[in-house]
Formats: sequence, structure tokens, C-alpha cells
Amino acid sequence: MRSPCLRDPLRGRAAAALAVVGALWLGGAGCGLVSSDIDDFDLSIEEKSFTIDTSQWGLTDVDTFVNTDCSATPGVCATAAQQACTDGNCFGSCSTTTNTCELHVVVALWDMVVLTEEQPELQTIDDSPLVGVTIDTIEYAVAENSLNVATPPFTLYVSPSTIMSPGDPEAEAVGTIAPVDARTLLPLTPVDITDAGRASLTDYMTNFSTPFNIIVGADLYIRQGDTVPQGRMSAKVKVAAHADASL
Repeated sequence: MRSPCLRDPLRGRAAAALAVVGALWLGGAGCGLVSSDIDDFDLSIEEKSFTIDTSQWGLTDVDTFVNTDCSATPGVCATAAQQACTDGNCFGSCSTTTNTCELHVVVALWDMVVLTEEQPELQTIDDSPLVGVTIDTIEYAVAENSLNVATPPFTLYVSPSTIMSPGDPEAEAVGTIAPVDARTLLPLTPVDITDAGRASLTDYMTNFSTPFNIIVGADLYIRQGDTVPQGRMSAKVKVAAHADASL
């Protein structure tokens, strides 16, 4: 249903942005998309939650696995990994340092972004790409953490809505989340964004009518002498962005 604050959309990218601004200026600030100075409008993505839960990996007899001698038969680790990690996305290999098996757990969490649902006012303009889209900040926070080990670093990706794996060639790295210490909570903390990652996310948000995914990926290794991970960690990712309505 079209917002009562908006008039019929104009055509074209610049016209689309100006139509939103002009209609909201005439109708008052009650629609909430444009800031009080009407220089830009909000494109922020709703908080996305991601949870790592080791109970979902089905870790079994991991200590036995990482102490398995693979010097004579390196291939034994790949087979045994299926028993050591029955439900997770896990792989086994033979360490060239210790000649024992090591377990590689692939963490891949994703959530879809549908900007036209998160910012309903976008439904009132045509599907032409927006102009002047700026990623202001990308932040993460850890609200729950009972993990008994530190996490590896995480990589934040953006991808088409059909791609859920960080290893897919169409998943583009946006930035890095530093390792989180065991049982540690964190307030909102900036993601270390690359220039290329910022540009990729900007492209997806410019084409606002097309849904896309945000993926959080990490590679966790369990080796001989390591503590077997237990517990769970819940985190959220927050993206603040805007489009320049003056263009």
C-alpha cells in the first residue's frame, strides 16, 4: 500500500530520490525516511543476528581424533573426521608438523537483506538504482558468549540471495571481525572494512529492489593439544547507510 505521504514516483535514478524527498517534505517528517535536513535518507539494514552453537556440530571423541597418528596413512584423517564431527561442516587433514590429524570446522552463517521490506518507503519509487549511496558504519556486538575458546577471525561477506557459502566465488569479502576471547561480551565495535568490500556492499544497496545475503564465515581448527570447543556465541551485525537525496 502506497504511503499517504508520497506522490506518484518519477522516473530515473535522480528523479526517484528527489521524488521521495519532495513528497516527504510536503507531507511532513512523519514518514521517517528522510532526515530533518532532507539532505539524505536512511538505508540502514536491520540488525542481523548470528549464532555459533558447538552443540550443532556433533563433536565426538575429538581428542582421540587429533591424537591419531597419520604419518603412514594421511588419508585416514579425512575419513575419521566424519565420525569426529557428525553434524558440522568439517574436514580432516594430516598435520605436517605433528603427523596427527587436525579438524577443520567451517563456520558459515547467513541472513537475507530485503531493503524494500526493511525500508518500506522504497516500495513507492521505481526500481531504478539509487544514487549517492554511502555505507556509514558496519558494526558488530557480542551479546552472549559461553564459548570456552577464543574464536578465529571472522570475515563478513555480501552475496546474491542464492549464495549462502563464504567459499562461493560470488561471495565478496566486505571486512574482518577480530577474534573474540572466550566468554567475552563486546559492545558495538567497528568491522574492519576494505575499500573493495565497501564498494561491493554499496553496489548491492544501490540496486535496492534486489535481495542479497550477508554472510559471516570463519575457519576453526582443532589440533593436538587444543581445547575442544564447547558453548555458544550470539552476535549481531549492524549496517548504517544513507543515500544522498540531493543528487
